Amino acid sequence: MSKGTPPPQAPGREDAEPPGLDLERLREHLDRERPGLAGGPLRARLIEGGRSNLTYRVSDGAASWVVRRPPLGHVLATAHDMRREHRVISALHTTPVPVPETLLLCEDESVIGAPFYVMELVEGVPYRTAGQLAPLGPERTRAVVLSLVDTLVDLHAVDPEAVGLGDFGRPEGFLERQLRRWGKQLSASKNRDLAGIDELHEALGRALPASPAPAVVHGDYRLDNVLVGADDTIKAVLDWEMSTLGDPLTDLGLLVMYSSDLGLPESPVSTTSGAPGHPSPAELIERYAARSGRDTSAIAWYTAFAWFKLAVILEGIHYRFTLGQTVGAGFDQIGELVPVFIDHGLTTLKEG
Repeated sequence: MSKGTPPPQAPGREDAEPPGLDLERLREHLDRERPGLAGGPLRARLIEGGRSNLTYRVSDGAASWVVRRPPLGHVLATAHDMRREHRVISALHTTPVPVPETLLLCEDESVIGAPFYVMELVEGVPYRTAGQLAPLGPERTRAVVLSLVDTLVDLHAVDPEAVGLGDFGRPEGFLERQLRRWGKQLSASKNRDLAGIDELHEALGRALPASPAPAVVHGDYRLDNVLVGADDTIKAVLDWEMSTLGDPLTDLGLLVMYSSDLGLPESPVSTTSGAPGHPSPAELIERYAARSGRDTSAIAWYTAFAWFKLAVILEGIHYRFTLGQTVGAGFDQIGELVPVFIDHGLTTLKEG
């Protein structure tokens, strides 16, 4: 594969009326709020790969944009706040952190049935699997993943007050609230017995580390939530639905988790660790520590918390799947993954 050629992507079907997006009402709203933005009739396709908020590529035949809205059906409180996502992307657009330009926020649910926002379309590849990364070769793969760490350091170096995000969250007691929040999310979505999940939750609560100075936290930072350009640089960081002000090491813990081997032949969850040249979790931690100057000695706790958090998220997605409220492929395997994440979390916390 030549340099800059993206890996094969799931073909998204362009549709006059994709699920969850009323294009006629969207066009009327765009014409009112951003006259002249759209020219010809709108068509759209659901961008596959997301497991939470729905993302659409919308085109008028000449130009294209991206529309984001919450998932259909069951929505956990605070989990799909379009205003927050729009706000943080808009604030970071003037910083070294690469994000798309936001064009419009609509909180009137009568337009398409849910709040949504529109942003520019950034071309790039969200590498999701080791197989997609492998054609880049070891050197390019290593460079891409290390640049992911560098971009995270850039994000955590942003002064929240300077970009208007000083009140974007409550850093004091952040980890305690995170544990409570994800415990509540679990209760809201769990409809089956999950061995070890309560043990992991309680063990995390007993071993809370002291947080470093707060920063803007992405909340779901991984390789397939960024777009990599043809020159192997990161063109945009996406999916800010879990962003807030808090402990930056929670982002690093997630990145370490996503860079770890799940021990499964196939997984619907993003993991690129098997690609030749992919840096080890230890290398990622080392690079982050060197570039940020932060103490990462408690990273085992943050990584175990990431396993717990993802177990809860996956259980919520599995719950929506059982209710027939998911859109796209791959949801039937999600439920089987939850116990795997619980086991990894317990092992990480016990073994460090």
